[in-house]
Amino acid sequence: MPLLLDRPPRLTVAALVAALVASLLVLLPGAAASAAPALLSQGRPATASTVENGGTPASAAVDGDTNTRWSSRFADPQWIQVDLGAPAQISQVVLRWEAAYAKAYRVELSTDGTNWSTVHSTATSAGGVQTHDVTGTARYVRVYGTQRATGYGYSLWEFQVYGTGGTGPTLPGGGDLGPNVIVFDPSTPNIQARLDQVFAQQESAQFGSGRYQFLFKPGTYNGLNAQIGFYTSISGLGLSPDDTTINGDVTVDAGWFGGNATQNFWRSAENLALNPVNGTDRWAVSQAAPFRRMHVKGGLNLAPNGYGWASGGYIADSRIDGQVGNYSQQQWYTRDSSIGGWSNSVWNQVFSGTQGAPAQSFPEPRYTTLDTTPVSREKPFLYLDGNEYKVFAPAKRVNARGTSWGNGTPQGTSIPLSRFYVVKPGASAATINQALAQGLHLLFTPGVYHVNQTIQVNRPDTVVLGLGLATIIPDNGVTAMKVADVDGVRLAGFLIDAGQVNSPTLLEVGPTGASTDHAANPTTVQDVFIRVGGAGAGKATAGMVINNHDTVVDHTWIWRADHGDGVGWETNRSDHGFRVNGDDVLATGLFVEHFNKYDVEWNGERGRTIFFQNEKAYDAPNQASIQNGSIKGYAAYKVADSVNTHEGWGLGSYCYYNVDPTIRQDHGFQAPVKPGVRFHDLLVVSLGGNGQYEHVINNTGAPTSGTSTTPSTVVSFP
Repeated sequence: MPLLLDRPPRLTVAALVAALVASLLVLLPGAAASAAPALLSQGRPATASTVENGGTPASAAVDGDTNTRWSSRFADPQWIQVDLGAPAQISQVVLRWEAAYAKAYRVELSTDGTNWSTVHSTATSAGGVQTHDVTGTARYVRVYGTQRATGYGYSLWEFQVYGTGGTGPTLPGGGDLGPNVIVFDPSTPNIQARLDQVFAQQESAQFGSGRYQFLFKPGTYNGLNAQIGFYTSISGLGLSPDDTTINGDVTVDAGWFGGNATQNFWRSAENLALNPVNGTDRWAVSQAAPFRRMHVKGGLNLAPNGYGWASGGYIADSRIDGQVGNYSQQQWYTRDSSIGGWSNSVWNQVFSGTQGAPAQSFPEPRYTTLDTTPVSREKPFLYLDGNEYKVFAPAKRVNARGTSWGNGTPQGTSIPLSRFYVVKPGASAATINQALAQGLHLLFTPGVYHVNQTIQVNRPDTVVLGLGLATIIPDNGVTAMKVADVDGVRLAGFLIDAGQVNSPTLLEVGPTGASTDHAANPTTVQDVFIRVGGAGAGKATAGMVINNHDTVVDHTWIWRADHGDGVGWETNRSDHGFRVNGDDVLATGLFVEHFNKYDVEWNGERGRTIFFQNEKAYDAPNQASIQNGSIKGYAAYKVADSVNTHEGWGLGSYCYYNVDPTIRQDHGFQAPVKPGVRFHDLLVVSLGGNGQYEHVINNTGAPTSGTSTTPSTVVSFP
């Protein structure tokens, strides 16, 4: 099947020239590199004389988001000030005025917030972006407007203060990884006892607060069975999986849930070689449980003991020498791997770039197989270089097939831990943003983090890596994390859990209207999971929003909870799970479930999805609650009518309306009928007859019926 790779250019000639000049400055011998002043104001407390309304607070001018603003009432004079937290040497103030700008204003400094000195003044400002080089020492910086240029108030998109000092000493990079990162070497005593101790705590702690990361130094370990429970990750510390060998097993089973594996979420295994005791390892998981960069020297069983229900799952960059026993797994996605064989297909088994995968055969058996993956870049991981911790960031691959580590030294970049701020429970969002502003990457150690302001990832090539399913909870309705319109950011290995106050979004990759071409160095979002409810009442209008072009979302589970605490049609309200506004976005391994309206909305051009798994919201109270104009129900996956080019492979949507089983869905998928919009291997399933689909996509595909849980399929659309 041909992949859609063509794109119109987005970089201007001027931008290309600027990029070339910048690269030459880096490469020229003797080119001096002077340290830029630090941004001191971002995320700091801000106050103002007045605000126009609740949507334009003073804090919006120091949040790093050029789509939010402070605006005042329609009167003179007005002021806005920011508290840097401590005296700082101020070198520059940048004002990004909205159309309602100040014609006359002063920039003032103060050490106490009472006595002010003027370091710049003008009566002839033309608005726009004004950059003022200033000199002085201050904790407080104020812009004092005395004459408006329009009949409206004063309005600033951003108020940025640069200098040195501010909130205190420079934050250090590196350091220890905290008590919940448990490191073993082959001589460590009682390894099995420690593994068992954590498993006993985490086996059934589905919504608990415990978070753990096991790290195994390179070497050989004998006779272990590492049972992996909730919020537990196990990893090797070699540069290759074969550097760390366990003669034993890494096991997930479902004894805690009566042999049902459909709730074995939030855990992972990475970067290890296994010699299973009985020749086959067991990894009976469902969503949010990646198996990455693993070498199993035998077989892999994806079903629980007794072959009970299972609803996984995801394998990437792994080698399984023997057969993968799929058995009862309803769906699975395997990417850029090598396997000795595969058994059973159930509903939706998808492979891309996988050596040994079964041939394309949908709808019977239900295998969707792509020879290569169009774009992939493996997840960053922690490893040991001698005695020094580093993070390896693998290189991008195009049309990949097989593992990234099987032939020689892996390609990529090593980043010393000293260039990471090691985030530990109790760290504030202000401190995290200070670390980012200093130019540090982030390594979240296992724990739960409440943030009262948005984590702003503004620097190109920043790595944000979580260990042990580190969990970020936004307070007061903020967005947990935002990424700027920059190259090469890597987000990986953490969970964002909605707070009690509704957030407009939980993760935003790129600002609204992002326009830069990132094809050469895209942002990647890998094993970043979103949850609304379950651990308590939470709300978010939308889960994950992708505005940046060329972003690769590689394995996510975006979940509005159907069980646990704080669950109800309005209690954990969240209308949309995954919204794509950027162009040329690729999703590999997309799991999105239970949202009140559209689970996926795709507005960008040339989007592609390889594997999609969905369940519609169980708890819709009646047909009227999901009515979408004249359409019965909101599609699980909707491509906007304005889109001309889009493609998807191996997509499934299931319904289980357990409050009102009479509910009907017109379709699982909705898309414009255009030559460039194409889908391959679609299915919808009614689980036990609790609700039914009228069609698969638009008005195409047979309706589901009865209680037999038999998929209705469409091989090709249109």
